Amino acid sequence: MMLEETFTMNNGVAIPKLALGTWLIDDDVVTDAVKAAVEIGYRHIDTAQAYDNERGVGEAVRSCGVARDELFVTSKVAAEHKTYDSAAASIDSTLTTMGLDYLDMMIIHSPQPWTEVNQSDNRYEKGNVEAYRALEDALSAGKLRAIGISNFLEDDLRNILDNCRVVPAVDQVLAHIGNTPLELADFCKRNNILVEAYSPIAHGEAGKITAIVDMAKKYSVSVAQLCIRYVLQLGMVALPKTANPDHMKSNAAVDFEIAADDMEALKNVERISDYGDSSFFPVYGGKL
Repeated sequence: MMLEETFTMNNGVAIPKLALGTWLIDDDVVTDAVKAAVEIGYRHIDTAQAYDNERGVGEAVRSCGVARDELFVTSKVAAEHKTYDSAAASIDSTLTTMGLDYLDMMIIHSPQPWTEVNQSDNRYEKGNVEAYRALEDALSAGKLRAIGISNFLEDDLRNILDNCRVVPAVDQVLAHIGNTPLELADFCKRNNILVEAYSPIAHGEAGKITAIVDMAKKYSVSVAQLCIRYVLQLGMVALPKTANPDHMKSNAAVDFEIAADDMEALKNVERISDYGDSSFFPVYGGKL
């Protein structure tokens, strides 16, 4: 089963290939969502300080009935933390909020504060190094099992590689059919950095693209299943977000293989640039 498959990160730690994303799942409902996912068989849960649901995720992790060391829990240092002290304090705050002794991974959410994403040329090189050094020290202290970054482009990554001790385990980025950062993924592969794909279904917009719909029909799967399988076959962790247990089950039913020529066709599908109701979020080109 896909839920039992893992990648091995550059530090030797295993990470489940399929995760439950929790973005936009409110804190008062996320506990039940995570517990449902764990009951289905999910073992990788992804949250963030910016999601405002770390408390609920932590409650689920503590009360789901599965041993802590069988779960892989990730959170993210808020994009606004660009000093060592603020990043370090935020890591401790996350552990307290979640009621956990350690996290399996913590990553910097964005190289720029959200209000500047797609609005500014300032890449915060010094601030990102400071925040990443806080992650390195938390790793050394046993608070984290792995560290990484998110939404970092190649130059942002080079800044970390050139100025920090620990090679990031992952770079979590927007990646889906119709918008796959293949050059960035190749750079990560050359540097032994695993890519995690968030929004692999493009917030439902993939279902509006005829070529994707037709390909899903060819394999007798849903558009969501095709999209998740696509990023998995690219060697990426898939992070579909849902609070619906039926969708969780369907998202995990991806034990099929897309043929090589069909993968090439999907890599060249028309670019998705309109993310509907989510378009105002900075990662999609908008501004909060």
